Amino acid sequence: MLTVLTHDILPVFALLALGFLLGRRGVFARQDAASANRVALMVMQPGLIFVVIATVPFAEFELRALLTYGICEALAFAASYVLARRAFGCEKLEAWLLAMSVIFVNSLLYIRPIALLIYGEDGALPVTAVVAWDTAIAFAFFIISADLIARPSAGPLPALKRLSVNPTLIAIALGIAINAAGLPLPEPIRTACEFAGAGTAPLVLFALGVLLSGQSLRPSPVVATFSALKLLGFPLFVMLAVWLAGATADWQAQFTLLAAGPSGAMAFALALLHGERTDRIAAVTIWTSALSLISLAALA
Repeated sequence: MLTVLTHDILPVFALLALGFLLGRRGVFARQDAASANRVALMVMQPGLIFVVIATVPFAEFELRALLTYGICEALAFAASYVLARRAFGCEKLEAWLLAMSVIFVNSLLYIRPIALLIYGEDGALPVTAVVAWDTAIAFAFFIISADLIARPSAGPLPALKRLSVNPTLIAIALGIAINAAGLPLPEPIRTACEFAGAGTAPLVLFALGVLLSGQSLRPSPVVATFSALKLLGFPLFVMLAVWLAGATADWQAQFTLLAAGPSGAMAFALALLHGERTDRIAAVTIWTSALSLISLAALA
C-alpha cells in the first residue's frame, strides 16, 4: 500500500497540490491557470482522447460490467440530486452539479495515469473503458443538461451547437469512426497526438490546483455529506453492483478503484460557466482529492 501511494499516486497528486500551494502564495493567478487549462483542454486533450478511443479494443470490454457501472452512475446521481434539493435546500443547478461531483470522477487525467503506472497499458483496460464511457456519454449529457437548467428558455440548440464544435467530442467521434472501421492509426498522427496528449494531465491538474486555491476549505454539512458519498457511498455501491453482475476480478477491482477517485473538475467548471455558487462544489473537489489518496492506495 505504501509503495503504491509513494510511487504511483503521490507523483500524480503532486501536480495538483503544487498548483494549489503556488496559487495560495500568489505565484500564479486565476487568469494564468484559466489560460493554461483552456490550452490543455482545447488543444492537448483531444489528441490524448483520440488515440485512446481509436486504439482501445472495444471487443474486449466486459459490456455487462460497463453497463452496470453506467447504471450505478445514474442511480447514485439521482439519489444525490434528491438529497441536495430536499435535505439541504440547494438551488436546482447547484444540486445538479453536487450530484455530478459524486459520480463524475477525474478518470482521464487523474485515475488513468495512476492505473497505467500500477497495471500498465494493457492491464488498465477497465479504467480505459470507463474513460471512453464518461467522455463520450456523460461529458455531453452534463454540458447539455447544465445549460438547460441554467437557461431553460434557450432550449437545447445553443448547447448542441457548442458541442458540435467541441474539440474533445470531435476527437471522440473521429476515434470511434477509425476504430469501428478497423483502420490502423498512421504512426506520425499517433506520435503527434501522444506528444501533445502527454502534457495534458500534468498541466490540467496544476491549473486545477491554482483555480481551487482561491476557494474555501470549510467542511460544511453539505461538503462533508457529498464528500462522503463520493469517497465511500459510490465506491461501495459500484463494488457491490459489479460483483453481482459477475464481472471478472480485474474489472471489479479497477471499477472500484475508479469509483473511489476524487470528484472531477467539470462540475466546478460548469458552476463557473453558468454563474452558480462554487464554494461547496469546489470544497468537495478539494477534500475528495486529498482524502482519496488513502482510499486509492488501499484499493490498488
